Amino acid sequence: MRIGHGYDVHKLVEGRKLILGGVDVPFEKGLLGHSDADVLTHALMDSLLGAAALGDIGHLFPDNDDAYLGADSLELLKKVCAVLDEKGYRISNTDCTVIAQRPKLAPYILKMRENLASAMGVDVDCVSVKATTEEHLGFTGEGLGIAAHAVSLIEQK
Repeated sequence: MRIGHGYDVHKLVEGRKLILGGVDVPFEKGLLGHSDADVLTHALMDSLLGAAALGDIGHLFPDNDDAYLGADSLELLKKVCAVLDEKGYRISNTDCTVIAQRPKLAPYILKMRENLASAMGVDVDCVSVKATTEEHLGFTGEGLGIAAHAVSLIEQK
């Protein structure tokens, strides 16, 4: 068994969609980034890559490569899972936390879990997604950005 941790953060800006776990969450701002800036999926990918000691998403999908400009992070997650499969790993489970003062994410959590599980080729019961605030403290609490943490367990096949 191998465990990996991932962390990502993106700035909230006007004129962008807010995509979290592949869900288009209605909100007046979205996350700034080279791809769709899906902070949840990015943290998850980093946790999977970290568990296999395969670096991070910046190594696989550089933000200076136009091939990934506006990329769908769920498609990138599928590629990460294919790399894990090639290296002889299978995903056991993952636990993710999104940190955002607003919007409230509870109505979208199940769809996020379903999207992530589908992209990873695992049962939805293997994917946990939670959301929390930081009680108006720090950049997430001030509504300047959204962060996410993920922990994943993988096993040799």
